[in-house]
Amino acid sequence: MAVHSELGHGFLEAVYCEALEREFAERKIPFQKEVRLPVLYRGHPLTVFYRADFVCFSSVLVELKAIQRLSGVEEAQVINYLKASGLKRAILVNFGTSRLQYKRLVLDLRQSASSADH
Repeated sequence: MAVHSELGHGFLEAVYCEALEREFAERKIPFQKEVRLPVLYRGHPLTVFYRADFVCFSSVLVELKAIQRLSGVEEAQVINYLKASGLKRAILVNFGTSRLQYKRLVLDLRQSASSADH
């Protein structure tokens, strides 16, 4: 929220990414930037991979956007990042609107698997 308050909306995603990196460091939030996430097919890694904007506290994936509005496409992207990383929690943040948008996502593979059976 501090980054959006300071910069507002209208910048490219890279600007918000660098500002958020500085904010994390200032607040002593442990993070990794541009984390490479392998994609497995039948237990074997593919040559393609995803790249998450941040992983904080070694357990929360943070994905940034700077678009007019969030849609199911961005949510699906983050869900795929969670599946690839093995992480369970993510925050999708959109800096592209006049009011900061964010969505918390939780991956529960047991629930997903059981709902697919029905």
